[in-house]
Amino acid sequence: MASGKTILAPFVTIGFPDVDTSIEVVDAILEAGADLVELGVPFSDPLAEGPTIQAASFRALQQGVNMALCLDVFRRLRKRNAEAALVWMGYYNPILRYGLERFVRDAAAAGTDGLIVPDLPGEEAGPLQELCRGSGLHLIPLLAPTSTDERIAQACKHAEGFIYCVSITGVTGARAEFRSGVARLVRRIRRHTDLPVLVGFGVSKAQHVQEIGLFADGVIVGSALLDAIDRASREKAVQAAVDFLGALKTSDA
Repeated sequence: MASGKTILAPFVTIGFPDVDTSIEVVDAILEAGADLVELGVPFSDPLAEGPTIQAASFRALQQGVNMALCLDVFRRLRKRNAEAALVWMGYYNPILRYGLERFVRDAAAAGTDGLIVPDLPGEEAGPLQELCRGSGLHLIPLLAPTSTDERIAQACKHAEGFIYCVSITGVTGARAEFRSGVARLVRRIRRHTDLPVLVGFGVSKAQHVQEIGLFADGVIVGSALLDAIDRASREKAVQAAVDFLGALKTSDA
């Protein structure tokens, strides 16, 4: 991190609290300094998610948010934010049902920069990975404290964009403290790649950004941001997101 800047990567569920507000939130946090935005695609069985993102996905699904609508959201955001880094975060079942080739074609055309598919193991990622490479999309791997050195090496060999470092052996959700094992995991990952390493799962406050910035390239912030949006009225949701992002920023972020 030659620049000394810690990458801030907020996560926003498409359709939470409603579609238009989620788009406005993304526009606003990009304007407020987010370096990339991870857009969560609602799914009925989000196995990597804790209560906050599960609830946000459920509310979005209740409003009829589906794959076609999510692709439209990417198109709308790309028109308004030509240079922004926009990453798709969604589960494999809807992608498979939509059709791999069709999905990759439509996602690339909509302006998606990369894909995070948390329930797609590396051993089964080949077909999607090949299609992504042919379409200019980055397939971003997740690595956790339980990842073996062999799995880390294999994931880094095929990785593009950045490495998603899962901070815990558990689901998403804001947490008060981080375990020291995260730094060790990042060091293990760095032996195999020069790609940026971003830490997610549990980031909720400026102290976390400062601590993680000492050994990783950035942070992904999801549940704590969605909680802030949820606590606000619909009219103040966008400002709540901007205020939360501002509170995360530190002198070296």
